[in-house]
Amino acid sequence: MFDRLLDNHIVGRDELETARAEAEASGHPLEQVLLEKGVPKHEILNGLSEHFGVPWVEYDEDLMVSAAIMKQIDPEQLKRSLWLPIAISDSHAEVIASRPDDPKVLAQIKSMLGVGAVDFRVALPGDVLRIIENNQDLNPGFPPEAGRTPLAKTRTYLAGTRSTLAIQRTSMAKARTALAFLRTGISSITIGVVLITLFGGGFFLPLEMLLLAIGVYAVMDGLIWYVPARGQALKNQSYAEPANDGGGMSVLSTRNEVAGPEFVRSGTLTGAVDQRRGWRRLSPVMRRRFLASDRTDLAEGRTVNASLRTTMAQARTGLAFARTGVAFGGLGLGLLKKFPSVSWSYFDFFLILAGTFMVLEGFYWYLPGYRAGRDGLRSFIAALHEDTIWDEVFPPLHRLREQAPPVSAAQAPGIWGTTGLALERTVLAERRNLMSRLRTVMAYSRTGLAFIRTGMSIAGVGATLFVLLLPNSLGWKVTPVILIATGLFLAGDGLRWSLGTEKVWREYPFCRGEFEIQLPDYGKPARKWGRVVFDDEL
Repeated sequence: MFDRLLDNHIVGRDELETARAEAEASGHPLEQVLLEKGVPKHEILNGLSEHFGVPWVEYDEDLMVSAAIMKQIDPEQLKRSLWLPIAISDSHAEVIASRPDDPKVLAQIKSMLGVGAVDFRVALPGDVLRIIENNQDLNPGFPPEAGRTPLAKTRTYLAGTRSTLAIQRTSMAKARTALAFLRTGISSITIGVVLITLFGGGFFLPLEMLLLAIGVYAVMDGLIWYVPARGQALKNQSYAEPANDGGGMSVLSTRNEVAGPEFVRSGTLTGAVDQRRGWRRLSPVMRRRFLASDRTDLAEGRTVNASLRTTMAQARTGLAFARTGVAFGGLGLGLLKKFPSVSWSYFDFFLILAGTFMVLEGFYWYLPGYRAGRDGLRSFIAALHEDTIWDEVFPPLHRLREQAPPVSAAQAPGIWGTTGLALERTVLAERRNLMSRLRTVMAYSRTGLAFIRTGMSIAGVGATLFVLLLPNSLGWKVTPVILIATGLFLAGDGLRWSLGTEKVWREYPFCRGEFEIQLPDYGKPARKWGRVVFDDEL
């Protein structure tokens, strides 16, 4: 097969036999071993062409087959067999193959394509593989799910997950509003009951009945709002981030889309990190594929942050419910202590039982919200030390002693083209991720404020019971002390959460002040792009 190399004294017979032995030992094609030993590629191709009696083809990014052909083949199967059709007529096909003389390959081509005659073009095994991967829109060694279309599909499913989480957070806000109705209604009923207890009927009866009616209506209306929202909150709609084995570069994809998309990650991609480090040597198409993967990872990051914010919203809703329950229970204890023998005592027991249930129900969400807040803040702090897309594409001079950015005056502005647009989209996606992390930090702060409100409410009820009820038994002494201690702990923890984020939102311009970004014009060099300023009052 490689007599040409021997005849032209490109390699010696001993060198050829040594290369053949290395190929058999490593399992790599002989052509690849010869290339690694410095044999010119065109000489190897000419030798293959003479041996098989067919023209040779080498990898070219512009060598693309039609969509109609791609629908007829299984690219993964062809990668194993190392052949690819480039044209198909009624009974004839033109095929690139690494072994045109293999009868199994010929039989497979005729069976899969339904043709009777095949015109071959020979290519190196690595080139055949790259031609197939390029037609799948893949960089070398990447799995099928790394194509830009599958990645776009995954980002769409992630966007749907974030929309679902947004609906759930809206339901939580609705539930908190319903609890405000509920507290208002109970307050109105309580005032009515106290007036009836103190004054009975008579002159105040119309007012007492009006307060009771308003309270009952508000309670019923609040429950009508709260129960469906609570059902929405109980649904397990959080996003579980798939594990990235090995910590290297991997690809996020979806499966089981019909039953409900499940997100999975591929194993670590061998060589992907080295490819990316050679960014300047990558073609525009290969860069865009990396950028598409980056945007998918960034979309996953936003989804994780949305999930954390949703869990914290559940915690805030639960704490609002707990505050309502503490107020109910404290009021019931107070009424029972002050009016122990009146006929309305069953209402006091109702308040105590309802309050106890609400406190238990509310604190059910405390620990998940606490963990979500902690994870969200840690994620934000860790992200501050991560490299951005600009660090990789245009590394700072202190890291890479070369001219940056790598665009010379001789290069046309169109060098940016669609690759520039992809880069801009990726940078904007990264900016959105930063703002998503900031919103998560703000949710962390709001949850801390909810801790403070809940703690002060619990401590206030405990202090009221301790001061006004003149405790004369162990039970009346211990209960207020427990309430005060619990309330102060929650308030102190909430203060720590809130103050810990104060510096963050003051330092980042996304929360206040003017926001300035470049306005890209891809018909001009980047240095001539204008800038646009958004005022926070707009």
